[in-house]
Formats: sequence, C-alpha cells, structure tokens
Amino acid sequence: MNSIDVLVLGYLERFEDGSVNLKETWSTSSLIRTDDGHVIVVDTSSDFMRSPIKSAFKQIGKIFPDDVDMVVLTHCHTDHIGNVSLFKNATVYVHEGEECTIPDAKIVKEDTEIAKGVRLVHTPGHSDGSMSVFVEADRRYAIVGDAAPLKDNFTKRIIPALHTDAEAARASLEKIAEWADVIVPGHDKPFKVR
Repeated sequence: MNSIDVLVLGYLERFEDGSVNLKETWSTSSLIRTDDGHVIVVDTSSDFMRSPIKSAFKQIGKIFPDDVDMVVLTHCHTDHIGNVSLFKNATVYVHEGEECTIPDAKIVKEDTEIAKGVRLVHTPGHSDGSMSVFVEADRRYAIVGDAAPLKDNFTKRIIPALHTDAEAARASLEKIAEWADVIVPGHDKPFKVR
C-alpha cells in the first residue's frame, strides 16, 4: 500500500483582514512511498528548511534524499521549491502553467498518473499552474499545496489570499472535496474530511 509522511509541516500566518505574513512562511513537504517502488517528494519547502528535511529522512530511516526519484512542485513559489537541489536523482514535475526555472523539469500538460495510485491533478487559482497530488493509500489523500494553504481555506471555502483566478480557486477546492478523504494543506496539518 502507498504511504505518506510529512517531512516538514508548513507554516503561514494569516491576519484578521485576510492578508498573510510572507516573511515567515514555509510549505509542508511530503514524502510518498509507492507500492511500485517510487519515492516521491511533494514540495521542497523554503531553502532554510533544508536541515529539518534532512532530519526527517533520518527519523524515517532506511531512506535518503538520493533515493527520491520524483519531486512534484505544486507550484513554483519560493516557499515550495527551496530545496529541489537536495534531490539530485529526481525527475522534477512542474505544470506548464507555472513560470519556473527548474533545469530539466518534466512539464505536466494534463492530469496524469506518475506512479501506481499517484495522480497529478491541475488545481489552478492560487497560480495558473497549481496542481495537487491525489494519492490512493489507506485513504484517499490530496496533497494540495496552496489550493488550500490552511485548513480553514478548505473547510470554509476561503480562496487563497494570493490568487490569480478566484473562480478557478473555488472550482479547485470543489474538485479536491469531491475526491479526498484527507487533505494535506500547503502550510498546515493534514486533516480528515470524511
């Protein structure tokens, strides 16, 4: 069965007026191990989170950054891509709607399965090329990046404060809600929705 671990838990402070503190923020970085032998990291967090990510690999044990064969970037903001270089043996997946300068990145043009039970799904709104990773494991997990940066973005259907298309952001939240049992937000703890 596919498994998911959170390497580092993201952080984002949102103020009463809905604005966010961008100076002290980092994204959640997740690890997927698949039945068919793939080791996938979703988002690599901010560059200053390198040491905590390495420590997480040590805690998990028997797996190292060099074992990662795929990195999926939900979008190309700096708080999600800061440690791509840590995963030297990985193919990096980026949606075609993103403006990203990751050398040799594999461009995702449509929803696609990259490993058994692991599907990349376009969930635009926060950015034009935002995508989520839908994972079949003991439950159906959606690692959503900033389609839902915080739990209440999802539970209250609050679109991200930073967005390129409000309607697309709302539609993406609904697409995620239709599929997922567990949400892994971009900057908050995973939570069950059913």
